[in-house]
Amino acid sequence: MHEFGIIGKSLSHSFSKSYFEKKFRELNLVNHFYRVYEIAEISLVGEIVAKTQNLKGLNVTIPYKESVIPFLDALSPEAKEIGAVNCIHVVNGKTTGYNTDVYGFSQSIKPFLDTNHQRALILGTGGASKAVAYALKKVGVEIYFVTSSQEKKLANTFFYSEINELVMNAFKLVVNTTPLGTFPNVIECAPLPYEFFTTSTLHTT
Repeated sequence: MHEFGIIGKSLSHSFSKSYFEKKFRELNLVNHFYRVYEIAEISLVGEIVAKTQNLKGLNVTIPYKESVIPFLDALSPEAKEIGAVNCIHVVNGKTTGYNTDVYGFSQSIKPFLDTNHQRALILGTGGASKAVAYALKKVGVEIYFVTSSQEKKLANTFFYSEINELVMNAFKLVVNTTPLGTFPNVIECAPLPYEFFTTSTLHTT
């Protein structure tokens, strides 16, 4: 038996279970199971690992991509540099954290980048934003973050209220790493001045 799963705080939006169970059937992977672990505190991840026999791996989603790190036995070099984890490999009860967001984002956005996209606004400052920033810096894109939290006003960071026509003219790549727009609330969007978007603006999630 091979057990897998996803950990997060609120997982009603997650398609992971149906996606992986379908993939297991397509690949004829019998005795492969995928569970949903909706946990109120990230410290409970240790209990999941300890009590789940034959656990092979876990996906990690909002809001635990950063806070899970102290509870892991090891990190891949990339996950350590980024400071965020979205996948955990379990071998004999020992956990290693990885970050596959970087590869996925890099491969999906690569065909769309051009000379207009030398600067990027990343919406959000959580674990996913760190992976996006890491990927974009690798290809020479200048990074700024956008936040609504007064406690997260860092260098190279705007508040949403500061995003105006001048900023939008300077940043033609906008990446949403927040939960806004997540199923089932797909019509939610960040409070941006969309009237200043142009045909050169690339907006992705």
